[in-house]
Amino acid sequence: MTSETDTTLAAFAAGYDFPLDPFQVEACRHVEAGSGVLVAAPTGSGKTVVGEFAVFLALNRGTKCFYTTPIKALSNQKFHDLVDRHGADNVGLLTGDTTINGEAPVVVMTTEVLRNMLYANSRTLNGLGFVVMDEVHYLADRFRGAVWEEVIIGLAESVQVVSLSATVSNAEEFGAWLDEVRGDVRIVVSERRPVPLFQHVMAGRRLYDLFADEAPTAKAIPAGHVDVNPELLRLAKEESRGVRDDSRKLRGRRVRNEIAKRNPRSSLVPRRDATVERLDAEALLPAIFFIFSRAGCDAAVGQLMHSGIRLTNASERRELEQIAAEHTEGLSPSDLDALDYGHFLDAFRHGIAAHHAGLLPAFKEAVEEAFVRGLVKVVFATETLALGINMPARSVVLERLVKYNGESHAPITPGEYTQLTGRAGRRGIDVEGHAVVLWQTGMDPRGVAGLASTRTYPLRSSFAPTYNMAVNLVGAVGRERARVLLEQSFAQYQSDRGVVGLARTIARNNERIEGYLAQAACDQGDFAEYARLRAEISGLEAEAARSRRADRRAEAMSVLLELKPGDILKVPAGRHTGWAVVVDPGLAKGDPHPMVMTEERQLKRLSLVDFPTPPIVAGRMRVPKHFDPRQPASRRNLSAAFRSKLAEIDLSAPRYQPSAMDGEVADRIAELRRQLKAHPCHACPDRENHARWAEQALRLERDNEGLQRQADRRTNTIAVKFDRICSVLESLGYLTDGGDEVTDAGRMLARIYAELDLVSAECIRAGVFDGLSAPQLAAVLSTLIFEARGGEKRRPPRMPDRASEQAQTALRSIWRQVGLTERDHRLERGPEPDIGFAEPVFAWASGQPLGDVLDDSGLTAGDFVRWARQVVDFAGQVAQAAGPGALRDTAREVVDRVRRGVVDAAPMED
Repeated sequence: MTSETDTTLAAFAAGYDFPLDPFQVEACRHVEAGSGVLVAAPTGSGKTVVGEFAVFLALNRGTKCFYTTPIKALSNQKFHDLVDRHGADNVGLLTGDTTINGEAPVVVMTTEVLRNMLYANSRTLNGLGFVVMDEVHYLADRFRGAVWEEVIIGLAESVQVVSLSATVSNAEEFGAWLDEVRGDVRIVVSERRPVPLFQHVMAGRRLYDLFADEAPTAKAIPAGHVDVNPELLRLAKEESRGVRDDSRKLRGRRVRNEIAKRNPRSSLVPRRDATVERLDAEALLPAIFFIFSRAGCDAAVGQLMHSGIRLTNASERRELEQIAAEHTEGLSPSDLDALDYGHFLDAFRHGIAAHHAGLLPAFKEAVEEAFVRGLVKVVFATETLALGINMPARSVVLERLVKYNGESHAPITPGEYTQLTGRAGRRGIDVEGHAVVLWQTGMDPRGVAGLASTRTYPLRSSFAPTYNMAVNLVGAVGRERARVLLEQSFAQYQSDRGVVGLARTIARNNERIEGYLAQAACDQGDFAEYARLRAEISGLEAEAARSRRADRRAEAMSVLLELKPGDILKVPAGRHTGWAVVVDPGLAKGDPHPMVMTEERQLKRLSLVDFPTPPIVAGRMRVPKHFDPRQPASRRNLSAAFRSKLAEIDLSAPRYQPSAMDGEVADRIAELRRQLKAHPCHACPDRENHARWAEQALRLERDNEGLQRQADRRTNTIAVKFDRICSVLESLGYLTDGGDEVTDAGRMLARIYAELDLVSAECIRAGVFDGLSAPQLAAVLSTLIFEARGGEKRRPPRMPDRASEQAQTALRSIWRQVGLTERDHRLERGPEPDIGFAEPVFAWASGQPLGDVLDDSGLTAGDFVRWARQVVDFAGQVAQAAGPGALRDTAREVVDRVRRGVVDAAPMED
């Protein structure tokens, strides 16, 4: 390197109060030399130093640098960091709803803002020399990941891209793709944590080292090569023996009841307050305590306050009160009362807080500032904190190693464990960090050691073209160029690499097939030909059997859909075989689920599974109109009438004639059997021995056909989906015939970035939103963006009034029509509109106070504010897309009405 480079880097490094690590120096030198760089390193290792060096170079050279982050909270934080370092005149902020000094030489922004600039060919891009992509591993995010790839592909070749990623196990693959699409990208990987991390398990009131040698986990350790603390293994063995002893003494249900009564909670499972006391005694605070439940986090704060734990002195309490006051100064006393601010403040001033998505953003921001300043000592958080702003701790505690993933409770992965515990150890403050796993009944210490010693976090692209992306790309570069750009995505790159693996498997299978066929060789004739005849016969017979089953199922469905109360039928299979009378056809939810009364006077709800063959209605009887199945007298009377009616019906008549095999199929099977018998190999005395080898070869041939189909599907998958999307847009008039140009409707769609972008645009074109008041429009727009959390139990939602209900009916009709068009073009339908936020946002836009809205909706303050801000953002898009007129005016009124009180005071988040 030249002395000039060393001088530049030395001047930059002098601005830090710690020496740069080797990986930071290496990456900075690549940037100085004009290369792009991918830096993959653990959380807290100082990756952002490399991004800040790009900022330093831009200011020195008189070019621009954009510093991008995935979420607005991170952008806000980085903006303040860079202003402190380089001054307010040199640094700007663009987050979609906030613009500060947007033409500054250094601008911090969310990735979506940069994507929109690229599509609009914004003049702000002039003179751009560097783009820092902080937390670039977000491109795996299912909802926002595609934006990162759009930016990486769309930036001018002259722009140096500095990509900062958490540790991923396929950094080389990701770096190779970056090098392919950007050119001259260097990969710098560091697995060393600047602050070593020690692993512990807390059982009872004692803190045990997880590993026997007490060594910190700094990098990957091969599975099975770690020595677990023998004391932990002994504890697990003793606990297991105790459970077995109890089971021997008791039997059945009595075992569970008695054990629960005697020992509702294992003595080894630590209490939350006892855990905090132990950490405090060991000087391991401040700590982040991960609990995978919002309610669990709030309950933990309450438990600590109830136990009398207080973690601050008088001076710290005064500082905390001041921080809380600063972050809530825009809220009215009534709002603070509705938000239960008194309880929050009481815990906060004693160094205890929760941090989760249900918390009001202003409260979360206060917690973040106080924690970073060392004033809050314990934060009970959900895993979302691990993905968010910079909030390191001395210790990280994991209460459980299982979390709800939206569908079921599943063990956390090694990657998630690494991400969560990566917050432990503050650089420049702590000499070591500590990860503490709390003992749970049935815990296997070896499993915990496996999580702690494995470093696997593969980066998988979530990229997929959308309607909005298609019209923007076609408008910017034309359809053919857009197709070429999309084929350069990381998703396609990974897919193509997968095709190489499939091709290798196919080649290996072909070698094995040749070997098997050699073993099957027959001196009587071509045994492979003979085996294929046998296989074709078996396949046709199996297909015919499946077809007959499908026919019977279709016939059964047809009969069940025609059932009426009082029909008498015979249930052909299942636990309820026998005669029954229909009480309720059960047609309300699509597939029929008839409720019947059996001959034994039982009321049962049946399904299609109970009808492998179609039933025939043997007669009818009257079921009282107001029959109440809960009344024993009603059931007795109906049963008596049913038995009387059965006595009148001829039950011996045949009820079902099985369907015969299709004639053409039967003829083909007969012809194949004739050819089989005439084949010279049919008479071979070793025929069945040959057949076993040939069948293995044919099985591999079938496997290869499936693998080849996979390879064909993976090849050009992104471009194929783009073509289908363009076909939909062309058919609906968003692209011209041939799909080469964007129409006026397409330019309107280009301004809508919601997941249901095409449905939204179709609603604007159809006038669905016209004539609505601002609160009504807010309610209807919310249904296009809201997504209820899994497991939420609130009263069934509804639209707030007749006008919004009618608009919602029209919207759903358009959603169905768009879905049919998507089906015709072999595209997956978009998510169903969700009316769960319609009433709360209608009430808020109508001016109702926060307390009433939260009480009526059952939403947490954090959820309400987050979805209200998304309605504001979406209404702004609709206003832009609609153009001059009444709808634009009403959409802007939605923005003004919803952005008030806590919604306006909240820092923007994604």
